[in-house]
Amino acid sequence: MADGMFGLSDSTQRATAPVWEKVKSHVTPIEWPAQAELIVEINRLKAERNAVILAHNYMTPEIFHGVGDYVGDSLGLAKEAARSPAKVIVQAGVHFMAETSKILSPDKTVLIPDLKAGCSLAEAITGADVRLIKQRYPGLPVVTYVNTTADVKAETDICCTSANAVQVVEWAAKEWGVDRVILIPDEFLARNVAAQTNVGIIAWKGRCIVHERFTGEDIREMRAAYPGAEILAHPECPEDVLSAADFAGSTAAMTDYVMAKKPKQVVLITECSMASNIKGDVPEVDFIGPCNMCPYMKRITLENIRDCLLHMQFEVTVPDDMIVKAALAVQRMIDLPPPAIPARYDLVKAKHHVAVELI
Repeated sequence: MADGMFGLSDSTQRATAPVWEKVKSHVTPIEWPAQAELIVEINRLKAERNAVILAHNYMTPEIFHGVGDYVGDSLGLAKEAARSPAKVIVQAGVHFMAETSKILSPDKTVLIPDLKAGCSLAEAITGADVRLIKQRYPGLPVVTYVNTTADVKAETDICCTSANAVQVVEWAAKEWGVDRVILIPDEFLARNVAAQTNVGIIAWKGRCIVHERFTGEDIREMRAAYPGAEILAHPECPEDVLSAADFAGSTAAMTDYVMAKKPKQVVLITECSMASNIKGDVPEVDFIGPCNMCPYMKRITLENIRDCLLHMQFEVTVPDDMIVKAALAVQRMIDLPPPAIPARYDLVKAKHHVAVELI
């Protein structure tokens, strides 16, 4: 009997053996039997409830590989959910992601396993803040990161992701016939976008508690300790982190990079669990810290996913009028043609300082 399978029934072993192969470098044999039983129960409940689980890249491996029907970044998950015939969506992620799923699937029931799974970035700005910004800068388009509440999206001209932010900013400037764009709420994403474009950027001082803690000194120390490792950074990190990295891009871009190139050693400058999840698909790659953990994402567990489905609890709703307005901003982004080349941040450009007006 394989390690981790002791005490499991034959049917549970068969059902979870492929998952164990992906998570065994991060889950101990002592933990696995309980997790395997929960995975089987959750997958049974999904079938009974006609439900799908959207598992964000920052979920722990047993959730990501064990029960996620769709895995990836927040917008990709919401788009997949909208295409799914399932009637119930369980958001294994944070609250703004569940709201985005509801915006794109208003007729479906959207559940979140823990209502306290919030986001420091989404909580950094409100719809009222955006209304005041628009009064201060009349006539300028508002580009809003998808990592925001439905209330904020409803005050937005167009949304963006870290993968297409440069494209969206340049499209908005051209469409509105202006040379400046408001890009909110992530300060570091705005500064990193500003280094990639000639469009002026007006930014808000919102930050992700995971990515803001990384520093250029962290990168230099990692490079000295592991000179052969390739360092990949997320654009929510400070500018000096990106300028010191080997590659910068969205979670999807970083995943694609590792899957395609399979570097011998790699450092992912983002949330801890992403490296663990990619490791399940490319076990030959050696992933090295540092590691900053998102306390909000880690509120989602197999146990509360099971309870969420069992009791159909913690429904996420958005007022109908807010859905209509927010959907316009999200759909406007979705309707843009994809970037001509895979989204990444030009690190040569990133070494040059570009002024940003910070509100």
